Amino acid sequence: MFKKILIANRGEIACRVVKTARKMGIGTVAVYSDADRDALHVRMADEAVHIGPPPAAESYIAMDKVLAAIRDSGAEAVHPGYGFLSERAEFARALEETGVAFIGPPASAIDAMGDKITSKKLAAEAGVSTVPGHMGLIADADEAVKIAGEIGYPVMIKASAGGGGKGMRIAWNDAEAREGFQSSKNEAKASFGDDRIFIEKFVTQPRHIEIQVLGDRHGNVIHLGERECSIQRRNQKVIEEAPSPFLDAGTRAAMGAQAVALAKAVDYCSAGTVEFIVDGDRNFYFLEMNTRLQVEHPVTELVTGLDLVELMIRVAAGERLPLAQGDVTLDGWAIESRLYAEDPYRGFLPSIGRLTRYRPPQERGLAGTLDPATPEGALGGATVSADARSPVRVRNDTGVCEGGEISRYYDPMIAKLCTWGPDRDAAIAAMRDALDAFELEGIGHNLPFLAAVMDHPRFVEGRLTTAFIAEEFPDGFNGAAIAEADLRRLAHVAAAMRAAVDARAASVSGVLTNHERKLPKAYVATFGDARFDVALNGRGAPDGVDLGGWAPGARLARVTVDGAPMTLKVDQLTEGFRLRWRGADLAIAVRSPRLAELAALMPPREDGASAKQLLCPMPGLVVSIAVAVGDEVQEGQTLATVEAMKMENVLRAERKGKVRTIHAAPGASLAVDEVIMEFE
Repeated sequence: MFKKILIANRGEIACRVVKTARKMGIGTVAVYSDADRDALHVRMADEAVHIGPPPAAESYIAMDKVLAAIRDSGAEAVHPGYGFLSERAEFARALEETGVAFIGPPASAIDAMGDKITSKKLAAEAGVSTVPGHMGLIADADEAVKIAGEIGYPVMIKASAGGGGKGMRIAWNDAEAREGFQSSKNEAKASFGDDRIFIEKFVTQPRHIEIQVLGDRHGNVIHLGERECSIQRRNQKVIEEAPSPFLDAGTRAAMGAQAVALAKAVDYCSAGTVEFIVDGDRNFYFLEMNTRLQVEHPVTELVTGLDLVELMIRVAAGERLPLAQGDVTLDGWAIESRLYAEDPYRGFLPSIGRLTRYRPPQERGLAGTLDPATPEGALGGATVSADARSPVRVRNDTGVCEGGEISRYYDPMIAKLCTWGPDRDAAIAAMRDALDAFELEGIGHNLPFLAAVMDHPRFVEGRLTTAFIAEEFPDGFNGAAIAEADLRRLAHVAAAMRAAVDARAASVSGVLTNHERKLPKAYVATFGDARFDVALNGRGAPDGVDLGGWAPGARLARVTVDGAPMTLKVDQLTEGFRLRWRGADLAIAVRSPRLAELAALMPPREDGASAKQLLCPMPGLVVSIAVAVGDEVQEGQTLATVEAMKMENVLRAERKGKVRTIHAAPGASLAVDEVIMEFE
């Protein structure tokens, strides 16, 4: 077995590999850019090597610098994680030439499956169902429009060397095909250094379901069941689960058999994923094979009880797989929610900054798992003991800690929150509670959106497609709707908290003065137009509310209302509390009846006129300006494209207008809210 491995990656996947390597008694070497000098993966590894400035092209995907770090550290093997160099065949070959083991598949398999055009041809030859499309390269936008018309709209425009949702666009007409071709080409060039594009038919009402495969160097290949990855935004996965709520046993077996056949056709070893698109009749079609560990691998680990990273390391060391296909069992249900640094209230635009508060829920039910919620756990000094009696398990794979910076140079994923339960309902319930308990401040993030999805009836019923987010949130996300009964419960909790604050103030006042402060016997809690009159009982609290030990100033509250538990994030306001629960963000005012009567007489504040400016919604690089001074623009027209976190964001006109001045040019680096152009 190896004594030392280098992890050619960063963030949560680098931390994930460190944990397994430490369990196996293997030393680890981290690499880092200037932006990651104080990153968690650097602190967790036994050694760390600096490899360059923040841009990935000058550090994490600069192959010569990574190879130098391998040589200087004396690492015997390299785990590439996902992204960066993980699917670069030349990197695997370079390691082989220097006698360093690559913890991944052979370069020939990466070559065969890493190119989507080649992989589809090989899949067809191996008897795998494939999506109709044009397998040749597309020269320009005119040709893209021509081919799309021949295939028939809608079509998917995809980067041949792509992955992770980068370089992918859906086009429903000629205009979208033309625009999507150029954006896909630009993203592919920036992310993979390869701007080749192809087009295939877009399957309507599709589900994205993938099969986890695992092979060794002795010709053994098995599959570990499927993962449902249909909850996506801009072709980037947001929520995954295992198994799929849609597949039956026959379809699962057929998909698994085809995935194994494809893997064997290219002499695959290590962990890999064969991705399929599945229609409403359970017809399935090959999409691509990812020749690496997937972001969503934890849900497979939770339902199989296997450590995929450990198995990858053992396969790379020449060992045989310790199990055959008949030994694979799927136990229970697991769900993964990807926590992204993107603001759902601003169209999911990327967000950067410092994590002023980062308190993930306590991991539980996992044997020997590190708990990153504590400094010693984050650095590998503490473990969570397995509890066979635990009805659920909670796991949080992360690469950050409180006080850390979220950079604009890398993917916006902060953490992967996973839950396991004996069935899907239990896994969903555990995820709801875990999301409610996840404290994150300092940046925009998608925690409220994830919580809203967990409560959505269509998700709960398992009626999923890759269009779920676009269909159910067509106007974006503005906070979860909350039922009147739940709002009433929260109003009573806020009143109970106000009573606790007032009681503490009275206690302090009583010490300092010779008279007792009189406490209210009732409160009025208001949110918008909703009003709740809340009476206090003899114990100074509303009937049915138990604050569960919450004290004024605490940021997290586990309360009970009429016997039902609730986990709330709490911020005290001047006249009440900000309560966040299940994706809802409520500022509830709590006043005495007299003050509530006076507050109702106050005139509402009027909003000022909206500015006639296009502001940069996130720190980023201007890719293009689509208009000129004097142009008349229409609502929805493209104005500019800004790149941030390796994704291109198209900025469109919100209303008709005429361009008066343009302040930014392509190539400019802009801060958030910096003016790009002004209108008359």
